[in-house]
Amino acid sequence: MSVDQAPGRGPEPCWMVPDWPAPAVVRALTTIRAGGHSRAPFDGLNLGLGVGDDAAAVRANRALLRTRAELPSAPLWLRQVHGSRVVHAASGVARAARADACVARAPHQVCAVLTADCLPILLCDRAGSRIAAAHAGWRGLAAGVLEATVIALATPPAELLAWIGPAIGGDAYEVGNVVRETLLAQDPATGHAFTRNQRGRWQCDLVEVARRRLMGLGVAFVAGGNWCTAGDRARFFSYRRDRRTGRMVTLIWIDGA
Repeated sequence: MSVDQAPGRGPEPCWMVPDWPAPAVVRALTTIRAGGHSRAPFDGLNLGLGVGDDAAAVRANRALLRTRAELPSAPLWLRQVHGSRVVHAASGVARAARADACVARAPHQVCAVLTADCLPILLCDRAGSRIAAAHAGWRGLAAGVLEATVIALATPPAELLAWIGPAIGGDAYEVGNVVRETLLAQDPATGHAFTRNQRGRWQCDLVEVARRRLMGLGVAFVAGGNWCTAGDRARFFSYRRDRRTGRMVTLIWIDGA
């Protein structure tokens, strides 16, 4: 994943471009915290409303990103609830709909998910005609958000490519027995994603859990998952690390005439 805009002075937004073999017509990015108008502890490019930041600053950040990234339309901002509901960008669903994934099958519809430790997961088909963005924490994975998103794409999973964006890494993500037992009950083969720590709890590699879930669904290619939000304060917001913090956004859309 490469930095498309280098951090610098002023409000210029910064983002990273996924490194995956998606068709050229599929465009995607994930923001980092550099740039923007928000003040500490939301500095600077916080895209999330409802986290305690000044709403005017967040709206200015969203407008700035849309302009600088040359987005073809405003993103479909979801009200994420750690569930499995998927909405279709062309369905006329109201913005701020309660959902954790969005799919699109036409150009210029921008799917978006906000994160600050949870997994932002993008999917597209090899033809570049179907795209999706999903928000997946452990509750979303347990609820089946990835399964629901693959179903909503309505294309053979073997034709799908996936990319996992910046999320909390296993060294930083401590969970209890309930989380481990819930996820293992759904896929016992993910036992290697949990390591017992000195406190008698578990370090959970949530990226590996999601990767295995995608592969188990038949998704042909899964990339990314190499950046820990909690371990990189300069680039990423992290709820587990800071509690009071901003949100990055991961976007995907199809270019077209």
